[in-house]
Amino acid sequence: LADIAGMAPTLRGRSVAAQQAVAALGVAIGAPAGGILVEQYGPRAAFLCVSAAALTSLFMYAFLPETVERPSNNNNAITSSSNNNDDSKDGNENSVGWSELLKDPRWRGLSLCEVGVKFGYAAKIAAIPVIAAAVLPGGAVGAGALISATGLSGLAGAPLGGWLTDRAGARFTALLGGVVSSVGLVLIPVALSAQSSMSSASSPWGEQYDLSFLPEGAAFTAAVLVWSTAVSAQGPALTALAQEIAPVGAEATAMALPRASGDSVYVFAPFLLGLV
Repeated sequence: LADIAGMAPTLRGRSVAAQQAVAALGVAIGAPAGGILVEQYGPRAAFLCVSAAALTSLFMYAFLPETVERPSNNNNAITSSSNNNDDSKDGNENSVGWSELLKDPRWRGLSLCEVGVKFGYAAKIAAIPVIAAAVLPGGAVGAGALISATGLSGLAGAPLGGWLTDRAGARFTALLGGVVSSVGLVLIPVALSAQSSMSSASSPWGEQYDLSFLPEGAAFTAAVLVWSTAVSAQGPALTALAQEIAPVGAEATAMALPRASGDSVYVFAPFLLGLV
């Protein structure tokens, strides 16, 4: 992604958003299919299908071309003398480690942002399907439909975040996405607590309104979709920001730091959420 975005820096946000929108499409397709498989054939069938999909992805990745062509041996021999001089200047820049990157407050901030985002994903994996199965009609099928809807929201949120990143900047988009996603998460328990009183509501002037026409779990679904859309819009901004500040020649190593920091959340977050 860094190599591709480097070819057109002014379209960095939208190029990243396109990749993340396609990934969201996979969630939109896989979640309801998984719910149907679980209802029809049991939980084991879902794991078998995921394994088949992972093997298919591995096969397809093997045929992807390199984004940056490596120089041939002849070119290496011709330019070896000039490269020796350049290596003395750029060697330190090309061998940046995570410990050095963490000395920069920008990389510490990005890593913390990824930790927060992945904690939200852990909540989606551990808590939201369980709640959705109890609140929404249809049990596992209803929960799968909600997860599918969160994937479809990524098809809207990711392009919006990419466009806003290119127009307003990665930092502004990341901040805006973080604020809106936080509001969405806070609204989820509010929606659940109000679930029992959704049949009616009163205005500050004492007037009663009939809300029985609203589908069951509508407020919960709306809060989850607000959160997922905002997170999808924030994703391209965080990736674009990492690409912008990554040291030249060490983009892959640098961009792996926030990703690894976020993935470490999965070691303990699902367990903690399960306990709660």
